[in-house]
Amino acid sequence: MSIARVVSKGVKLSQHRYWLSYDLGLHGSYDEMYQWLDERDAKECGDSVATFVSSQNRDSIKNELKKLLRVTDRVYLIDMKNGGTFVSGKRKPAPWAGYAQTEMVEVET
Repeated sequence: MSIARVVSKGVKLSQHRYWLSYDLGLHGSYDEMYQWLDERDAKECGDSVATFVSSQNRDSIKNELKKLLRVTDRVYLIDMKNGGTFVSGKRKPAPWAGYAQTEMVEVET
């Protein structure tokens, strides 16, 4: 989603909507993350998920976030054009893995 914003002298800046999912753990960079989100007028979207609009590209946002995060912080940035990418951390096993009931079919040989 691209949002055009008019600034002084009629110049238009193209803005894009982003979503940020963060898992900062017990000793994470909460103050830094909350300040960063507040500066962008981000909206809360559930536990540890926020959305905001920005004229910055995804790489620029990733670089800003990397400067304030700890090594153990997990942060995932999503935009509609490029999908999602980890800014910090990596994917871990899903807590729901193994809950699906699958039927075993016996094959006669």
